Amino acid sequence: MKPVVVVGSMNVDLVAQVEQIPSPGQTVSGRQFAIHSGGKGANQAVAVSRLGAPCTFLSRRGADLFGPQLVQSLQAAGVNTEHVEPASSTSGTALIVVADNGQNSIVVTPGANADVTVVYLASKADLLRQAGMVLAQLEIPLASVEWLASFCHEAGVPFMLDPAPARKLPASLFPLISWFTPNETEAAFYAGGATGEEEVLERLFAMGLQRVVLKQGERGALVADAAGARIRIAPHAVTAVDTTAAGDVFNGAFAVGLARGSDAAASARLASVASALSVTRHGAQPSMPSAQEVEAALAADAAKA
Repeated sequence: MKPVVVVGSMNVDLVAQVEQIPSPGQTVSGRQFAIHSGGKGANQAVAVSRLGAPCTFLSRRGADLFGPQLVQSLQAAGVNTEHVEPASSTSGTALIVVADNGQNSIVVTPGANADVTVVYLASKADLLRQAGMVLAQLEIPLASVEWLASFCHEAGVPFMLDPAPARKLPASLFPLISWFTPNETEAAFYAGGATGEEEVLERLFAMGLQRVVLKQGERGALVADAAGARIRIAPHAVTAVDTTAAGDVFNGAFAVGLARGSDAAASARLASVASALSVTRHGAQPSMPSAQEVEAALAADAAKA
């Protein structure tokens, strides 16, 4: 199996547990506080590795005490970090407030993630060319995402974009993406505010996308392509305590399924179960399930069908 290469951010997550997320100007008392390793890129890399697939991570580490800790956390999960290079800026940070109902609010400061530049990525061209799948998100410079999409397209390497946090993207980028994986809020943003499921998909495909996975949280997922195929993936029923990084787990698991040769439906079922298991635990990377846990849950679902 060719390695899955994840390009993206790594952050230190500062997490406060509260009864409810505060409104603007409101102060609430936190019940618990914790520090976790996170960042959408690092989260997806850990999700891939936890599922037993070879994973290489491309990013920059901060010049502070958090930098080495973030790298060590990836290494402990089995991620190849030999290409993570030092930056002169501080580590990326995410301030996360998690409510008792599992919902969260997040503020991200880029730090060293802003140093994941085109020059840095171009120096990894040989590695990227040998990947079975390349994953990226939008917590690194947009110019780097554009370069990466173009490089993968020319090299014939599948490129998956998790378009989060949502931001305006150039029209030239969409046709270069193999898999576009927004959640419902992000999908509506890129579809110009459309809310109907089919209208959202039609607008996304009109921009040049060929394959889309709509991540629908507790409702599962929808796999769709520009030719008209629609495959609905039923959710794996759980009780959520923290939805942080559930989307990252989905992306990592979906990439693992595809890189192993599974079809889109089977890969999305794997991803749906993995992401569901992750919301039953607190934290980003600490919540991510192992291959054995996911296989057991898939077998349980199959037995119920």
